[in-house]
Amino acid sequence: MKLEVEVISKETIKPSSPTPEHLYHYHLSFLDQISPPVYSPLVLFYPTHQNNQEIAIDNVQITTQLKTSLSEVLTCFYPLAGRIKDNTLIVCGSGGDNDDGGIPFTEATVNCALSDVIQNPVPAELNKLLPFPELDDGADEIPFGVQFNNFNCGGIGIGVCLSHKIGDALSLFTFLKNWAATSRGDRDSVQTEFVSASLFPPRNLSGFKPTTGVTKENIITKRFVFSASKIEEFRAKYTDQSFKNLKRPSRVEALSAFLWSRFMASKKKEVLPGVADRVYMVLHAVNLRPRFEPPLPEYSFGNLYRIAVTVPSTEDDDDDQEQAAYRLIAQMRESISSVDKEYVKKLQEQSELHLDFLNDMVERFNRGEMVSFNITSLCRFPLYESDFGWGKPVWVGSVSLTFSNVVTFFDTVSGNGIEAWMNMKKEDMARLEVDEELILATTA
Repeated sequence: MKLEVEVISKETIKPSSPTPEHLYHYHLSFLDQISPPVYSPLVLFYPTHQNNQEIAIDNVQITTQLKTSLSEVLTCFYPLAGRIKDNTLIVCGSGGDNDDGGIPFTEATVNCALSDVIQNPVPAELNKLLPFPELDDGADEIPFGVQFNNFNCGGIGIGVCLSHKIGDALSLFTFLKNWAATSRGDRDSVQTEFVSASLFPPRNLSGFKPTTGVTKENIITKRFVFSASKIEEFRAKYTDQSFKNLKRPSRVEALSAFLWSRFMASKKKEVLPGVADRVYMVLHAVNLRPRFEPPLPEYSFGNLYRIAVTVPSTEDDDDDQEQAAYRLIAQMRESISSVDKEYVKKLQEQSELHLDFLNDMVERFNRGEMVSFNITSLCRFPLYESDFGWGKPVWVGSVSLTFSNVVTFFDTVSGNGIEAWMNMKKEDMARLEVDEELILATTA
């Protein structure tokens, strides 16, 4: 369904206390610099009823509470209230030529019931619930934004956007956790560390374009829901009994293998102009925090992730999907496990080599020589823990993103099912969404 969203107010929320002078300039890390200038979005939905009990929601009071707690928590998360300059630093505080920019806070009304949205979400329509619907508009300048959405039924949706120039998905959840705790009055539990620039010092990126792959054109986003029983079926199917020491596939490994098989099946129906031999790759985002020596706290803020690259074996037999899945899962495990302590150390010491590697990847991508299937798993992340004082969200959704061949995994609200949000070119999605195996796997 199409959402009718009307913006009724816009304001800027600044930290409740001035940022100390020695924190006026927050330097981006090397990993921040090479991250794309787009927003990482989430929309958290809170109903008027939970567990058949009516929740006393006063939207005026809640709005005030959110703004007040946001102002308070920004004293600890001060870079989010600054302004990004030249892909190098964030100007924070208010002194001299510094600009204490603050957080854009939008309030809007939505002309439907909350249940209408969460029962049949349309990803592209959910963008309207965000402060920056285009996702790449302002992400190279404004670190964070909020939109408070009032539904006809009295339910609310909180849309948030964190610029990828300052932090990754875990950074967003860290902020939400601390903002929610502050809203509940639990100010003593606020924890974060801004250490990324000391771990990965910024450098001159002349010639590198972090915007590669960002596009607004021709992208379709679909949400595919896999039940817990279907995921378990995949795990059992993709367990190679001939290798007794091979650990059973995880939920993410099994679903990655299944979706890759459907993606490649759809690609075989595509006419490939210009390039005879393309390299197809599976990319997984890997959290670096536990891979430091010693490990970093999970609340360390910044882009502390890298990509594990898997080039699936070309020996795969079309008639033996299970054997292909065994090999792919083994390859994925090897590539992800290679992002270890030694990898992190080398990344810190030889950032210029990593930049050369990225530039080579970008050039091959632009020439059409490589096709990537990018997977980010937010499973086991605290997706449903943001209680601002009126209960936990009944559902948390994503939106339509600005990249093709990007898949994000979310835990379902209950059980161990997974929502796969897939962003693809229209023609690719048209082939994929009629795939019989995918239809059967997502049919209740």
